[in-house]
Amino acid sequence: MSPNPEKLGVPLQADAHGVIRMAGTRVSLDTVLGAFRRGATPEEIVQDYSSLDLGDVYATIAYYLKNRPVVDAYLQEQQRKGQEVQHQMEAEFDPAGIRERLLARRKETA
Repeated sequence: MSPNPEKLGVPLQADAHGVIRMAGTRVSLDTVLGAFRRGATPEEIVQDYSSLDLGDVYATIAYYLKNRPVVDAYLQEQQRKGQEVQHQMEAEFDPAGIRERLLARRKETA
């Protein structure tokens, strides 16, 4: 993602997998901006994710608003990757009938 948010003093860091997270936390940029897009205030976001700093959330939202095309492209790519992983998991582990299989297994062990 460019311009580099860290150089601008925005508390975002990419992890080893390229996922951008709030610096010093496991909370992803996707999570913070998803809450913001659904109408949550920065205060509400901090209430939901206690590891976040209110000023950092405001800085991140300001960065997003000033760099929307770049951040939206990153978010779309993350969504695409997530869907790809979901399809891989569904192909490997067929979700159809899982509830019935789990209930049958429970009966066997009871």
